[in-house]
Amino acid sequence: MLLSLFGAGPDADLRPANVPERLIWWSIVLTFPIWLVGGLYVVGSVLGWLLLACLIILLLAGRDNPEEYEPISISPVILLWVVGMVVMEVALVIGHIDFNLGTALLIKSSIGWAKGWAALALYPLAGCLPIRSRLIARAICVVGLHTLLITPLLLLTPHLGLPQVLYVSPLRAIGGPGNEFFDVPLYEVDGSTGDLRWRLFTPWGPALGFVGNVNFMISLLETNRRWRWAGMAGSVLMCLVCKSRLAQLCIVLIPALIGLIARIRQPLVLISLGMASTLAGIMSPALIEMFDRFWSNFKTARAGSTRVRMALKRIAVERWQREAPLWGHGIVEPGPHLVEAMPIGSHHTWAGLLFVKGASGFLALAIPMAATLLTLLRRAADPAYRLGSTGLAMIVILLLYTFGENLEILVYLFWPGMVILGLALQESPHSDAARSSSSVTSAPGQVPAG
Repeated sequence: MLLSLFGAGPDADLRPANVPERLIWWSIVLTFPIWLVGGLYVVGSVLGWLLLACLIILLLAGRDNPEEYEPISISPVILLWVVGMVVMEVALVIGHIDFNLGTALLIKSSIGWAKGWAALALYPLAGCLPIRSRLIARAICVVGLHTLLITPLLLLTPHLGLPQVLYVSPLRAIGGPGNEFFDVPLYEVDGSTGDLRWRLFTPWGPALGFVGNVNFMISLLETNRRWRWAGMAGSVLMCLVCKSRLAQLCIVLIPALIGLIARIRQPLVLISLGMASTLAGIMSPALIEMFDRFWSNFKTARAGSTRVRMALKRIAVERWQREAPLWGHGIVEPGPHLVEAMPIGSHHTWAGLLFVKGASGFLALAIPMAATLLTLLRRAADPAYRLGSTGLAMIVILLLYTFGENLEILVYLFWPGMVILGLALQESPHSDAARSSSSVTSAPGQVPAG
């Protein structure tokens, strides 16, 4: 009844039209049921390779029957992501050899690469498939509705005497980073402040804020007003209940920043920016003092967490410079008591890359991210590119979260944003609109006309 109410309108018949769309649709829409069986890490790790198989089949079919399939060209920027993630594996292998870590650990680490770093290239590569951004947006909005329905129940659980973690899924036996990737938590107590916070289907609170920001920007693509508001509200709720400072800051600043960039060519915006820059110059001392006070409050809001993160970063960078500048150490290592035994190379993508994969791994991520940012900055201000603004939002969110999370370990959660990023990089002017208006009865795997 509720779903039919939200589905009313011109987009109510939006349905997956081919195999890649079905894989993506059900993987997103069933987020909460999959979470209840502890399968999100498995789905997110495997789906990228399934989509790659779909792309290979489509390429082979197009080669054998060129008159029935449109040729597929891969964006040079997506190819940079592919090359960069291959370099990650090369650095991993050399790091293991340099530090004599053994064949067994090399195989284990390579499996981890296939589930993490490789996915950062596989999901943008899926943007070459016949996938409609509208379909992803609708699926994300369904997750937003589910979040609105389930979160009020979870907010009551601490007051009912229920345990923080309901159970750990038996799927933990297949291997993974830790129990928190396979458990079903009801709530958790912040170790540094004692506050209650919720992480829903993610391994820790800030990761939920990461997902919330990604989902919010994707929800803006939804054309049905009811579904759009459900997706946006569910995403904002994720950012609030996780009590992540970065998440709550990003959910306000990123939409405003992206909206400004998208309208940068409008005369009124240019005039307003000119006036704002003049006022900022006049009021710069007060603004600098205000920012310093805000940043100080931001860091002291969870001083224990900030201290650990800064210490981890400092140790990782110092040991990288001293011990393994080019190829890194190959793996993360347990940290000292100073950082509460947190692994050196965690909680910061760039410091982690330097420690684990050296300067080569750092550049393998920095170059694709920089190329993506520059490409989408130009497209976001061009109305001919429908996905330019959303794609730019995705890369900005990723860039900001590199300073507080390890991207590769959470890609199994924010992968819809990486698919949107690939679609944005693959987009030619008005191509997504043409694809959306094409027939939804295309053969599985076949590229719709237009």
